Amino acid sequence: MSDLLLFPPAAAANDAHPDEQADTSSSAFGWPRLGRLQLSAERLDARNRGIGGSDANIILSGDSERVLRLWQEKRGEAEPEDLTGKLAVVLGCWTEEFNRQWYAKLSGNPVIDAGAQLTCSEFRWRKCTLDGVVAGSGAIFEAKHTNSFVKPEDVLDRYMPQLQHNMAVAKSDRAVLSVIFGNARYEMFEIAADWLYQLDLLEAEKAFWSAVLGGEPPVMVEAPPAPRPVATRELSFEGNNAWASAAADWLETNQAAKMHATACKMLKELVEDDVRRAFGHGVEARRNKAGAITIREVP
Repeated sequence: MSDLLLFPPAAAANDAHPDEQADTSSSAFGWPRLGRLQLSAERLDARNRGIGGSDANIILSGDSERVLRLWQEKRGEAEPEDLTGKLAVVLGCWTEEFNRQWYAKLSGNPVIDAGAQLTCSEFRWRKCTLDGVVAGSGAIFEAKHTNSFVKPEDVLDRYMPQLQHNMAVAKSDRAVLSVIFGNARYEMFEIAADWLYQLDLLEAEKAFWSAVLGGEPPVMVEAPPAPRPVATRELSFEGNNAWASAAADWLETNQAAKMHATACKMLKELVEDDVRRAFGHGVEARRNKAGAITIREVP
C-alpha cells in the first residue's frame, strides 16, 4: 500500500453517469458521496443494542449532558443526534480512507479489515466497529482528523476510552492512533493495552448499561488516568536547519563540556572541608552554608 489512490480511475469515472460519478463507498474506486457516510437505520438500531468504542468516549467524558443523551438514545427515548451537518464529523469520515493509506505509506504496514464489526466474547453488549487492523502486528487501527490547534496529549486523552475498549473487545494488545491535524501535520501513536485502565472502563460501562436496562439515570464516572503512548517511532531530522545548527554546536562543544566537568570536580576536591573560599589563576571556589561549593570565574 505504498501508492495513494487520490482520484477515481479514469475508466470508472468516464463510464459512470455524471450524477453517479464518485458514488462509491471506497476511495479505491472513487470518492464517496456524502449520503454514503450516513449510518443506515439498521446500523443505528444495532448501535443502541450495546456499547461501542465511541460510546466509551462519552461515558468517560465527564460531560453529564452527553452521557444523559447517550442513555436516552440507548433506551429509545431520544433520536440519535443528526451529525450529517457537522463538518468536523463528516470530514473525519470522508478522510478515513485517506488516513489509512497515508499511515500505510509512512509506516510500510498495510491496514486491513476496515469496517469489521466485533462482539465481546464475555459481554455480548460490548461491541466495536474497527477502522482497521495493522497487518502483521494485529494492532487496532483508529483514524482521526482533528483541528491543527489540538495538542497531541489532548487527542490521546479524548480517544483513550475508545482505543482501550476496542483493544479489549478485539483481544489485541496494541492500537495505533493515526491523526491528521488540520491540513499540515500528521502524527501516529502506538498505545499498549492497559488492563488496569480497561478494568475501570469495564466497570463504568457495566454501570451505564445497567442504567440503560433498568431505567435509572446514569451516574457520572471519573475517567482513570490515560496510559501514555509507546515510544516506538524513529524520526529523521536530516534537512531540518534548527536540528542541524544545534547538532553542530553540540558536536563542537561536547569535548569541551567533558573537560569542564572534569576540571570542576578536581577544583572542588582540592578545597579542604574548613575552607570557605579558595581562589587563584582567575577562578574561585566558594562554599555556602549548606557546604556546597560553587566554581566561578573571577572578574
